[in-house]
Amino acid sequence: MKKAGIILLSLLMPLSTAFAEASKPLSVELLWQLKRIGSPVVSSTGEHIIAPVTEYDLKEDKGSTQLWRFDGEGKNNRAITAKGLKVSEPVFSPDGKTLAFISERNDDDAGQIYLLPMDGPGEASKLTDIPTGVNGIKWVGKHLYFISNIFPEQNWEQMKAQLKTDKDNKVSARQWNALPYSQFDHWLDERRQAHVFRIPATGGAVEAVTQPLGHELPRSSQSSSSYDISPDERLIAFSAYGSDNRVDPKLDLFLATIGGSKADNITPENPAPDLNPTFSPNGKTLAFTRQKIPGFYADTARLMLLDVSSRKLTTLTADWDRSVSQFEWTPDSKGFYASIDDAATNRIYHIDAKSGKAKAITQATDFSQPAIAKDGQLIATNQSFLYPARLVSINPRNGKTERLEQFNDEILKDVDLGSYESVTYKGYQGQDIQMWVHYPPGFDRSKKYPLFMLIHGGPHNAISDGFHFRWNAQTFASWGYVTAWPNFHGSSGFGQEFADAINPDWKNKSLEDVLKAADWFKQQSWIDSDRMVAGGASYGGYLTSIILGQPHPFKALLIHAAVYDMYSQMSADFAVHSTRFGNYWDNPELYKAISPHYFAANFNTPTLVSHGQLDYRVPVGQGFELFRTLQTRNVESRMIYFPDENHWIMKPNNSIYWYNQVKDWMTHYAKPGAQ
Repeated sequence: MKKAGIILLSLLMPLSTAFAEASKPLSVELLWQLKRIGSPVVSSTGEHIIAPVTEYDLKEDKGSTQLWRFDGEGKNNRAITAKGLKVSEPVFSPDGKTLAFISERNDDDAGQIYLLPMDGPGEASKLTDIPTGVNGIKWVGKHLYFISNIFPEQNWEQMKAQLKTDKDNKVSARQWNALPYSQFDHWLDERRQAHVFRIPATGGAVEAVTQPLGHELPRSSQSSSSYDISPDERLIAFSAYGSDNRVDPKLDLFLATIGGSKADNITPENPAPDLNPTFSPNGKTLAFTRQKIPGFYADTARLMLLDVSSRKLTTLTADWDRSVSQFEWTPDSKGFYASIDDAATNRIYHIDAKSGKAKAITQATDFSQPAIAKDGQLIATNQSFLYPARLVSINPRNGKTERLEQFNDEILKDVDLGSYESVTYKGYQGQDIQMWVHYPPGFDRSKKYPLFMLIHGGPHNAISDGFHFRWNAQTFASWGYVTAWPNFHGSSGFGQEFADAINPDWKNKSLEDVLKAADWFKQQSWIDSDRMVAGGASYGGYLTSIILGQPHPFKALLIHAAVYDMYSQMSADFAVHSTRFGNYWDNPELYKAISPHYFAANFNTPTLVSHGQLDYRVPVGQGFELFRTLQTRNVESRMIYFPDENHWIMKPNNSIYWYNQVKDWMTHYAKPGAQ
């Protein structure tokens, strides 16, 4: 891993000379003024490009999304849906003349499919009226396919009545007799199952596709990547449970004839997840991703190919130490474009479907969500630490990009975004660790600045060169801090061995990496080692809680949504180590060695704790347990509780409040600015 030189603003955002006269910082209030571009889709001819664009209203404290239409030259861009409506999941008809999307409007009680012609003015027409709502839509041939979470023993009218009865019921109790009972921020209803359905694009009767096959999609999460339909509409491939065990579910892929009554498990031998089934454009091959280690979500995802006729299975990327995600077939069925988490940068790669050879198309900054037209036109989003997602076309031969919109330029033109660089330092046992370092506006190396160390979550989610709204390093830097994201052991994108290095010992390697990062900063002439603070969320909150009980150089800490007590983490929607390394009653010494609450006797650092009530990934009791412990030990501490937030702080005004509370807390213990 080589040290990269400083990446200057002028190299990444050549928008106008106004940047030279920039004066405003990237404040949290400004973050919520920025438009946010979602995943693009492109028509088969390449004539139309559609992407959802979300913006927020602070007075209303909520966001709204519109679908925007773009052309390949970045001209004549316009919104094609009205403001204030919920819209998502745009997909084109095979001929590119009609756009389908999900919206909830008028008298809809749940999201439905709407159709909008692309050849002229006209209103969107409603296609479905599914009482349980739709998601995960696809348009294949003459039908639109979708997922709905249904009551399996009822017809549509009975479901509509059941939903009304549930809504009017004065009893608030929920009941479960088996797992799963929650997912991230919502409760799961064990009476319901997720199934794929289809409806003719011209309207008509809804047909059940997976329900007659006797297999439901995983209850915890479903999307359009949970299934796929062959181009001739003959076959469906879908993800479903491969066993009756719901505590440690085995996710397999099933292949069936549409209209049949039997589905074949095509991955029974693999104990870990097989996901993301995708038919080639010629229908001859089914691609999907495979992991091999149960209970390790960051296990390398390999790209697999199944010959539909012979059922021969091939591992295409067996020798590549990167996970494949967000992959799309090329129109000729000879390869793929994919967004790959690659050494702290998400790059677009081309993968040859015959040899498995992978070639990076893009280099610096993050690219994601590739979409491809039949003529080979490649569309994606691009972002960096210094600008939010932009819509771009990419030359697949040389990686050159052309921007297709100018969203946010007016807002950012007089904002001083500072600068950043990637550095490499020696971490655990002298091994190389990559770290992003962010400098405040007007940074002067002849002066001394405080450090705000940011500790990422996951733990297997590296911080890449993208724009982060929830924990924006440049916003923190704008207060007058040098900020840093070290991609410690366990981070994704640096190979299987590096990602798995912290299992099952979550504590020691990543802890040493962060403390060695602090040592690296102490050696820099422009850092004031007496003004160092740190914070993290989720696993980052876990690791910050570990730091709280160890010798460290930080004057104050921020801990959000932390896995603090690994015993009580059993109340979450998943248990961290149980599948792979045993439960706490099977392996008590492991949990005693790595659970932060066992080090509470050493807690003595001022700590700001925050947590959301709707966090079922790391339940809110973890935050209150930590806060009570700090108070009991007479450690200066503050608890910020959000009754309406989940694992993340998503509402505009709550986010602004949180950022300002963090600023107030850190300023008290480490004065910002140069000295």
